[in-house]
Amino acid sequence: MAVITGASSGIGSALAEAYAARGWRVVLVGRRASALDATALACAQRQGLAAVDPARLRILAADVRHTKAWCEQASTLVAEWGCPQVVVANAGISHGVDLSHLHDLDVARDVMDTNWLGALATLAPFVAPMRARGSGSLVGIASVAGVRGLPGHAAYSASKAALIHSLESLRVELRGSGVRVVTISPGYIATPMTSGNPFPMPFLIAPDVFARRALRAIDAGRAYATIPWPMALVGKLLHIFPRVWYDRLMARQRRKPRKGR
Repeated sequence: MAVITGASSGIGSALAEAYAARGWRVVLVGRRASALDATALACAQRQGLAAVDPARLRILAADVRHTKAWCEQASTLVAEWGCPQVVVANAGISHGVDLSHLHDLDVARDVMDTNWLGALATLAPFVAPMRARGSGSLVGIASVAGVRGLPGHAAYSASKAALIHSLESLRVELRGSGVRVVTISPGYIATPMTSGNPFPMPFLIAPDVFARRALRAIDAGRAYATIPWPMALVGKLLHIFPRVWYDRLMARQRRKPRKGR
């Protein structure tokens, strides 16, 4: 069984379909119930079914920012369907912020609550059951944007950097337990989240291509994977780029638009 948050569209929907095509039971988690219905139908079609089989596909309308409510739903899921083999913390949002606008502090909080705290909350209810069983994969969808601070991304880059480090901490803590912690950092994927970006997006790939490569990384239990691979080179270069050169380069780039702009 695979549990996937943010399954209503984009990367999450593609991952859900990929697992459904393998014949797995899939749990779709997201805030938009109607969009989850569409993903569930697509998953059923991947399984060769004309309609959704509730024994193979389950929809959980949930907001992972509401950690107590989500953990209760996750506990119920484990009691009824057992401990999943894979949990993917994918739910995320991306809004540009301009800290000269005080309202954007609220936007920044929302980004952090969703992309970092929500991701940790996604995985938390399954840590103990997986450890007790001695197997399972806890997967976090981070971003190459977490390597360095990007213009307009004071919140998004910070949230993904925080997630990368938190997953690393969890991976070290679970070493030897049989539970794998996998961090996947996408580059640019053609999803609704990236559709409004006003800047070049090198090595852009489709969500289904990302999903196939992500499943291979999860199967292999890779500690960290960047998809597509050319963005791994970009990420490494960004990481070692001297600050004075980096600042000059990024100052010329167009920034992520603010929310609602």
